[in-house]
Amino acid sequence: MLKSEILDTFLKLLDEARASGDREPTAMNLATVDGSGRVASRIVLLKEADERGFRFYTNYESDKGGQLEAHPQVALCFHWKQLREGVQVRAEGVARKLLAEESDAYFASRPRPSQIGAWASLQSQTLPDRTTFEQRVARYEQQFEGHEVTRPPHWGGYVVEPDMVEFWYGAEFRLHERVRWDRHGQTWTSRLLYP
Repeated sequence: MLKSEILDTFLKLLDEARASGDREPTAMNLATVDGSGRVASRIVLLKEADERGFRFYTNYESDKGGQLEAHPQVALCFHWKQLREGVQVRAEGVARKLLAEESDAYFASRPRPSQIGAWASLQSQTLPDRTTFEQRVARYEQQFEGHEVTRPPHWGGYVVEPDMVEFWYGAEFRLHERVRWDRHGQTWTSRLLYP
């Protein structure tokens, strides 16, 4: 569980990023490792942050999903360069699948074209041409015509339960401020780091 001080600090920074006009304030870099130890990273969108951690959604059968299955240890990084002199938030921890009901609830809130896309996309697999994908989209539009689009069984959410969170505040002349929080069991401790 995230200490309330950590969560409050993060949510205030996220609100600042939203107010700053950042086009994607919830964009975060997600780093994973595959079964052979190869590291991969990509930008995903944060959908919620609460005392449990940081939530995002994806296709469980994608490369990302396979990596999370093999090694649930992940790293996240937010970078809001327009805040102050620049702000980063880093978090490391374990990604766990959300309950089906949680994924269902979020899926139901998505725009219908995004719901159809979750069915049509064989994420990370080779696509022979764009027409093939468009045909899959049309097929699922027809399949769900006049009906609610249900969540595909291969699609859902994760919560990253952090055991480390670092707040990095940029400063002139690279005299940055870094505050690192580490969890040991249920106890969080903080310390300053040299920039």
